[in-house]
Amino acid sequence: MTTEELAEDTLALAEQLLQGLGAFRRGVRRGTGPGSPFGTLTGAQAELVRLIRRQPGISVAQAAADLRVAANTVSTLVKQLNQAGLVVRDVDPDDRRVARLQLTDEAHDHISSWRDKRAHTVAQALSQLPTHQQQAIKNAIPALDQLTAKLLDEETT
Repeated sequence: MTTEELAEDTLALAEQLLQGLGAFRRGVRRGTGPGSPFGTLTGAQAELVRLIRRQPGISVAQAAADLRVAANTVSTLVKQLNQAGLVVRDVDPDDRRVARLQLTDEAHDHISSWRDKRAHTVAQALSQLPTHQQQAIKNAIPALDQLTAKLLDEETT
């Protein structure tokens, strides 16, 4: 669909959403202060670290599929993250051709602490909103999930 085919109100909503989400992210960063575990990592490296945190033991091939990149790209990222002391690449005991990815204990602890701090910061702000606004945010989450799925679907086409 071309820009000309999109309704003006849909384009305006998209701009408001992008602006609002950007401001939200900046607010979270400001509220949590320095100490992001991703400060020196590239965006791709940080994305892989987050994926491994969510799915410990994920294979290189599955990580590539989930991130929608080539397996050799993930292998390169793993090598960089291993050298930085953040990721360990283990051989799968059932299939020695498969590499399983884990965060190092230090990386896991640092990321968990940072995530807890972020969640606490957002929870504090949420608690200051009226109940009906908290509910509106809760009700919007499924729609945002569907919007994200649409964005990811369009990436692969």
